[in-house]
Amino acid sequence: MVHATSTAGHLAAWQSRAGTLPPLLADALAVCAQNGVNEHECGDVLDLLAMLGCDAHTQAAALWFEIGRAHSLVWERQAAGLPEELQRLVAGQMAAERVWALHAQRPPQGGSEGLRRLLLAIIRDVRVVFILLSRQLARMRAAANLAEDERQELARLTRDIHAPLANRLGIWQLKWELEDLAFRYLQPDTYKRIAKLLDERRSDREHFIRDALSELGEALRNAGIKADLAGRPKHIYSIWKKMQRKALEFSDLYDIRAVRVLVDSVADCYGALGIVHALWPHLPGEFDDYVARPKSNGYRSLHTAVIGPHGKTLEVQIRTHDMHRANELGVAAHWRYKEGGSGDADFEAKIAWMRKLLEPRNDDGELAAELQTELLEDRVYVLTPKGEVVDMPHGATVLDFAYHVHTEVGHRCRGAKVNGRIVPLTYQPHSGDRVEILTTKIGEPRRDWLSAHHGYLHTSRARDKVRAWFRRSAHEANLAAGRALLERELKRLALPDVDLAKLPTLFHLQTQDELLVALALGEISTGQVARVLQESQQPADPIPATPPPAVRHTVFDHSAITIEGVGNLLTVLAKCCQPLPGDPVLGFITRTKGVSVHRANCASLARLARRDPDRVIEVSWGQANAQAYEVTIQLNGYDRKGLQKDVVGVISNANINILASNSRLFSRTGEVEMRYTLRVRDFEQLSTLLDRLAALPNVVEARRVGAG
Repeated sequence: MVHATSTAGHLAAWQSRAGTLPPLLADALAVCAQNGVNEHECGDVLDLLAMLGCDAHTQAAALWFEIGRAHSLVWERQAAGLPEELQRLVAGQMAAERVWALHAQRPPQGGSEGLRRLLLAIIRDVRVVFILLSRQLARMRAAANLAEDERQELARLTRDIHAPLANRLGIWQLKWELEDLAFRYLQPDTYKRIAKLLDERRSDREHFIRDALSELGEALRNAGIKADLAGRPKHIYSIWKKMQRKALEFSDLYDIRAVRVLVDSVADCYGALGIVHALWPHLPGEFDDYVARPKSNGYRSLHTAVIGPHGKTLEVQIRTHDMHRANELGVAAHWRYKEGGSGDADFEAKIAWMRKLLEPRNDDGELAAELQTELLEDRVYVLTPKGEVVDMPHGATVLDFAYHVHTEVGHRCRGAKVNGRIVPLTYQPHSGDRVEILTTKIGEPRRDWLSAHHGYLHTSRARDKVRAWFRRSAHEANLAAGRALLERELKRLALPDVDLAKLPTLFHLQTQDELLVALALGEISTGQVARVLQESQQPADPIPATPPPAVRHTVFDHSAITIEGVGNLLTVLAKCCQPLPGDPVLGFITRTKGVSVHRANCASLARLARRDPDRVIEVSWGQANAQAYEVTIQLNGYDRKGLQKDVVGVISNANINILASNSRLFSRTGEVEMRYTLRVRDFEQLSTLLDRLAALPNVVEARRVGAG
């Protein structure tokens, strides 16, 4: 039932015992006394946080937020002198204000789950959620004094955001009251009708409960089970929800009459259940064992429904005292707040676990399984110009966002704004950013969007949409584009004239046209082609008579591969996917070449495994060094301030060593030529590097220097 506001929550009660409180909280109370704040609300919030067992940092942060909102200059003067942990808790509350504003701006039928996810994404410490729930309940208790429009908006925010979060945390004491108060203000007529029905039958119900408790108490004592029994309070919103869900009238609800049994042990729970079922007939299909199978938010109890005294239905809940405390306080009952810094790994893991618990899931079993293996999903939550929340994986770009909104928006995308500022299409937005896509009336995707080197697209969903567009375009155009890509790569890597006839079979394709189309659609990268060609052109003699000036190599050491469960076998690296040391790999036992080693996600391996699954074996990389190549590259472009620094930065970020370098400037034209001798892992790494260098401002060309 709804609680009325009382003077017990007045801040003066806390200030009167400041001398017995932790200094951090006492100092915050002193600042509140010197500067006007909403004393009833602050006192109520402190009472609720104390009930949840929150620490002094959390309670002080709730007060400092109110001080900052009422007196921003006071907060600005004193914030720097406060502990960093407390500052983070206040910052989390300030960030949550953005969500409240977005909720007020959303369309009437707009969904709220996205806003709940955004809230959790921007709050890095779950203790902030305890403060937000406590403050919202304090405001709802005092909402009768607000104007009607303010009261309605506060109730909608409670219904959409706070009550669901309290439910996910399992904090029933806050959940029921938040739900009832929101229901009272949003549907006052229905609320009053149910409340009146409860009041009309209260005396009969209380008399029935007394009889049931007396009869059950005697039976438990005779069985030697020590138990505390009480009638269970009913909440108006939960009654209305059950009436809606089961299409029942109030008179048809069996659990309006309910009792709660608290015992000392789990064994006593099941013993008490047996006594209940022996005493009264139980209703089939109305038994739930949340002790053996707890709810996703940690709720544990036995629920059963029986035909009790006088032939009336009765709901019985049975749990231990510890379960009851945990159920009332949810995760707060298990929370041990860490005083001091935030470097404790166990503490950080607990925060991550609780944030995971807060994330909404459709399947409670799936959630429980995930909690055992994963602490936090890496997602970002960005906003459309209308304030709708879009959930994307970490690393997604604004171009991914455009394709998420609509395929045509992605195809016609030519720019983007993040929080009103123009950004490149490769920009990766952060949670809370507002993204606006700039489009042309008639547009089409670009082929370089498919290149992983350029970083335009992160999600496979967006890449598939771009590929589908090009796949629908003229076959001849795809062939021409693939041929141009291949010729450019061969020229850029300075590979000699090679026989391309065998190339398709190395990728398990039938014709060269299929290879060119795959290149055009980004299904095969030019770097992969270069590596396969490099392998096929590698001479038998590791030191040729006339070595090219730009390349020296070492032969791959097959002892770098370890085969699980057997002795040493001949191994070859599959040319279809060209695995590198560090890649997840699997082996396939061939008929003539020993074990062929593939990347674990290789499409060719998947086809082979479907045909002969017994020939797939576990392999892993050993400790031997991988191949290394020395190669010279040349960059041509126009000089500018910081160009050489940018080039070296790109090479360094690619984890590539520079062995030698030189450059020259043609002052008459302003052109510059730079050469670097590098040690690269393979030609795919070189191809990626050349792409990134060519993308630098003022760089016209980046290529490998070949023989002659």
